[in-house]
Amino acid sequence: MYKVNEIKELIRAVDKSGIGELEIRGENKEKLIIKKEGSVEASGQQEAPQAPAVSAPPAPPVKEEANQTAVKEEKTSASETTQTEEKKDETLQEITAPMVGTFYRAPSPDADPYVKEGDKIQEDTVVCIVEAMKLMNELEAEVSGEIVEILVENGELVEYGQPLFLVRP
Repeated sequence: MYKVNEIKELIRAVDKSGIGELEIRGENKEKLIIKKEGSVEASGQQEAPQAPAVSAPPAPPVKEEANQTAVKEEKTSASETTQTEEKKDETLQEITAPMVGTFYRAPSPDADPYVKEGDKIQEDTVVCIVEAMKLMNELEAEVSGEIVEILVENGELVEYGQPLFLVRP
């Protein structure tokens, strides 16, 4: 007769392996069958009521495969989005941060912003301020065109070379 711990170990082993069914014959002609499909038979034993524990493990691998498929689909759609943005961005120019500092859209907190989306700008148009070491540095566009998108929030810390604006020439 098998002990409960032995049966549990066998169930775990079958669950972790690629085996669909395990049949064990004991010395006293007792037979134990563990199936991943959810049925466990035990001849000449009283441990059989614990057998339904085998039925639960097969379901999660199917769900994991579904999740993996969903993840692959998300990655695909994300890469498609990136490719679409790259196609759009081919015609757009970036205005980038010339230094590390804090980005400000306006000369003071209560003033109107220098530019907003849809504004036409010239090469000498001041588009923002980048504060570095308590110095307020006005940033000129250096490109002519229309502001399509402002990529940074007011008061946000920016890095050297970080895109701040997208401009359609």
